[in-house]
Amino acid sequence: MADAAPPPSKRKREVAAAGEDAPGTEDKEARTAGVGNGTAAPAHLPFSGFRVQKVLRESARDKILFLHGKVNEASGDGEDAIVILEKTPFQVEQVAQLLTGSPELQLQFSNDIYSTYHLFPPRQLSDVKTTVVYPATEKHLQKYLRQDLHLVRETGGDYKNVTLPHLESQSLSIQWVYNILDKKAEADRIVFENPDPADGFVLIPDLKWNQQQEAILQRYQVKGDRLRVYLHYLPSYYHLHVHFTALGFEAPGSGVERAHLLAEVIENLERDPEHYQQRTLTFALRADDPLLRLLQEAQKS
Repeated sequence: MADAAPPPSKRKREVAAAGEDAPGTEDKEARTAGVGNGTAAPAHLPFSGFRVQKVLRESARDKILFLHGKVNEASGDGEDAIVILEKTPFQVEQVAQLLTGSPELQLQFSNDIYSTYHLFPPRQLSDVKTTVVYPATEKHLQKYLRQDLHLVRETGGDYKNVTLPHLESQSLSIQWVYNILDKKAEADRIVFENPDPADGFVLIPDLKWNQQQEAILQRYQVKGDRLRVYLHYLPSYYHLHVHFTALGFEAPGSGVERAHLLAEVIENLERDPEHYQQRTLTFALRADDPLLRLLQEAQKS
């Protein structure tokens, strides 16, 4: 119930997991096939001109900006495009280069032993990650537009009567499969439909993650006690999976209204296999999410 786990990056420094999208900043629509992908070869934007129409969203904390613009206006009415500008993280091995020689500085503040400057890095250290969605549709614009969030509390009855039918109406697969240890179980709501032991399912042991922790330790040198291991509800896509993120990284989607620690999920299921069919779960939905209206209407009646 979470998103894909790429190598460390500013937006998604997930160290391992079976994975999703997530609402990092890249989209399948934004990927351009062709020679030069992943290389330092010179490139050009796939359009001419960019006239800003609207700032869709911005985050001072994450140093990211989502812009809607009109492009190719010289040859007609123009088309819509989205450009996402994201300041890249510091590369530890390159940081020293910022301070060698005579860096270009602009004093902002000085008091006793403290001083603050604007430092203008050399070209090779001042890149900005730029993601392009072009041509952009209204669906893309709504996806990146900042929306108010609303908390909803979903009972087991709400899930069966409202959420599940809504998911089915959207042609989403509701069969989430979890096979980290080459076992399979059908999933329902946050974690699992409870399989009949007579069918040979060994559910709880399949949730253990020792093998994943060992793999992460070998590849990233991050020990288990420095990992945040959790599931998402609601998930971003409906294939059950686990997120492993470093504790020092403020991962998107790791807040209390969405993330459920895997260790606690296991403990809850061991104590009561029907735990997640009976309890009320709280999560956030965007103001334009149809499910929000459906749940609100159901809970009024």
